[in-house]
Amino acid sequence: MPNKSRALMIQGTGSNVGKSMLVAGLCRAARRRGLSVAPFKPQNMSNNAAVTMDGGEIGRAQALQARAAGLAAHTDMNPVLLKPESDVGSQVVVCGKRLTTVRAREYAALKPQLLDAVLASFNRLRAAHDLVIVEGAGSPAEVNLRKGDIANMGFAVAANVPVILCGDIDRGGVIAQIIGTQAVLSDEDRAQIAGFMINKFRGDPRLFDDGYDMIADQTGWRGFGVAPWFSDAWRLPAEDALDIAAAPHKGAFHVVCLRLSRIANFDDLDPLAAEPGLRVTMLNPGEALPADADLVIIPGSKSTRGDLAFMRAQGWDIDLLAHHRRGGRILGICGGYQMLGKTVADPDGIEGAPGETPGLGLLDVKTVMGGDKTLRAVQAHHIELDIPLTGYEIHIGQTTGPDCARPFARIGDHLDGAISKDGRVMGSYLHGCFTQNAFRGSFLAGLGAAVSGIDYDAQVDTTLDALADHIETHLDVSGILNTAR
Repeated sequence: MPNKSRALMIQGTGSNVGKSMLVAGLCRAARRRGLSVAPFKPQNMSNNAAVTMDGGEIGRAQALQARAAGLAAHTDMNPVLLKPESDVGSQVVVCGKRLTTVRAREYAALKPQLLDAVLASFNRLRAAHDLVIVEGAGSPAEVNLRKGDIANMGFAVAANVPVILCGDIDRGGVIAQIIGTQAVLSDEDRAQIAGFMINKFRGDPRLFDDGYDMIADQTGWRGFGVAPWFSDAWRLPAEDALDIAAAPHKGAFHVVCLRLSRIANFDDLDPLAAEPGLRVTMLNPGEALPADADLVIIPGSKSTRGDLAFMRAQGWDIDLLAHHRRGGRILGICGGYQMLGKTVADPDGIEGAPGETPGLGLLDVKTVMGGDKTLRAVQAHHIELDIPLTGYEIHIGQTTGPDCARPFARIGDHLDGAISKDGRVMGSYLHGCFTQNAFRGSFLAGLGAAVSGIDYDAQVDTTLDALADHIETHLDVSGILNTAR
């Protein structure tokens, strides 16, 4: 029997036009219509990864889209993940596992070899679901990158998937964004586009009627509507660390997270940003640590030694020591935990040049990079609070030392993390523990924060429903879904 599954693709006129959010909303809308739907992104670039049910990693945006579709995250949903390790190089993850680390020019040569893996993942999803909604990356207007492309039109043409082009009116020039994209595309690529839509309009969308009609007249493409700004987007897990700052809460308890140059897996901040009794600040480079910080979080990093150097260049190492002397609390997660120790050694050059870097010295532990990458979902138990946890580990390296005698949690048959003698500096490899309502409430209450009792997971699902309602109201969702083939 032939496969009757259909697919469509949302591409953007640039990065951050709202593709990820639109795909999540469309997945939830399609699911509510009784369709078995799956998200797919051929290639993503992000250090904010999610651990999947099959023991790999994908971009966190695809994990949220999977949740919107009512599915567990799977590596087939994002077969190629690029994780930047420096300004010129990225780790290449294929089907959930590290393949290699390459420079940008080297990746251009590697891309065509990855198309088979991309199409294999896509075809497995198509075989298992009624509909696959694909998200592009960057913009198809980057025609200088078209050769060997697997992220936008290269994939769309190879898989024969129709494309809807999304423009971002909030950044201005949306008419030129869309008409200009059409102008630079080849005839073959242009033929894949089924229409356009406008995203992030602030105010009355009817004020753009003339511009909308002009785009339709100039391109000959069908318009699928104008979506206003979705004001509750901050309630969903952030794809970019900068989005954490969008939370409107101004609570009395101040949590400050250092925005490292290679910040990774910062989803630990999302449940904290949802707490109305907290004020969460992402501390940008060049900014001093606020004196009123109650808890400082050092997040994960794709380059622990590199970010130790970055931290010292900002003067944050001095700020952290002063914060600790004032009685402040510090929590290091994954790479942040490694930075809190006395040294971080990388004898084999796994994350950069071989060598050893002094840590912050706030925990009496040492880390040695090496061995296989730990990548798994886990069941754990917080020792001090006696509360069960679920979360995930995604790290390279082993950390040992006297402060490990005061562990943060138990994961299976081994102890995780370390706590200083004074109890005010904590480190752990465990990501995701703040999504647990009981733990988050007890942990924050123990630090003196006001606790709301919100159900974080329920809030995310409610917001996904609100997002689906939003796009159903303002976009021609039936028309969008009917373009799939």
